[in-house]
Amino acid sequence: MVLLHVKRGDESQFLFNTTVDSPLETVIQRITAIYNGRLKVDRICAEIPELADHGITLPPNMQGLTMEQIVELKLQDEWEDECVPSGGPVFRKDEMGRRNGHAPNDKMREVLMRTVEEAKALISKKQVQANVCFTMEMVKEALDPLRGAVMIVYPMGLPPHDPIRMEFEDQEDLSGTQASLQVITEDECQLWWAGKEMQRGKKLQDYVGKNEKTKLVVKIQKKGQGQPARESLITDEQQKQMMMHNYRRQEELKKLEEADDDSYLDSEWTDRQALRKQFQGLTNIKWGPR
Repeated sequence: MVLLHVKRGDESQFLFNTTVDSPLETVIQRITAIYNGRLKVDRICAEIPELADHGITLPPNMQGLTMEQIVELKLQDEWEDECVPSGGPVFRKDEMGRRNGHAPNDKMREVLMRTVEEAKALISKKQVQANVCFTMEMVKEALDPLRGAVMIVYPMGLPPHDPIRMEFEDQEDLSGTQASLQVITEDECQLWWAGKEMQRGKKLQDYVGKNEKTKLVVKIQKKGQGQPARESLITDEQQKQMMMHNYRRQEELKKLEEADDDSYLDSEWTDRQALRKQFQGLTNIKWGPR
């Protein structure tokens, strides 16, 4: 099996297993699906703590308004009475005005937060260091418990405009958000290795030969962005160690220079004739007009 270390820029994403005779269309399709799946899990994990702290999302026409404005405009959240958390709500006001403030109780909140931590660990980039290869099954393993935890806390479901429900139903609208810049569709995805774009229509062996026991660092990016920057010859950790070594060396040289300083020879206590001069009244002599 060929091991691909997938990166976006200089940042590691995940490890992916394939074979040298795999068509690059298939490799790109699977890598793109895993890459976007991990982003989806990450977005959901970012929203669920807000759900746990402040309840469901308000309708779009009520978000960001003060209570006085809502009353004045005679707006009403029709989902407030339907989407009630198990065990009853606890009011925690959302200062951002995105959610209705009717949050789950502490027990239900713990269910959500514990599931989020487990999902984050599953999609963590630390899996690269642990030499764990990622698959779409692992994305599903992260998504299913998140969906289940939300259903336990909100058995009646979430409003259709809630971003968490929209993510689960693949109806998310990321336009105008920072998250939209991270997503790469299959059509615009490019895979680069050794400064070369790996072209669709070819197989992996056309670039790396027929040796299955190969490990490659490949970079994923959007079409039209050109060739990605080459990898640095040294890692950030190596650079940090080199800087620390140079600093320690400079400190050692500074101490050696101080140890070689012979200015102390001008001090009074080093004068062998000091005692004789004192008895003869030759100390503290000042010259000048009276």
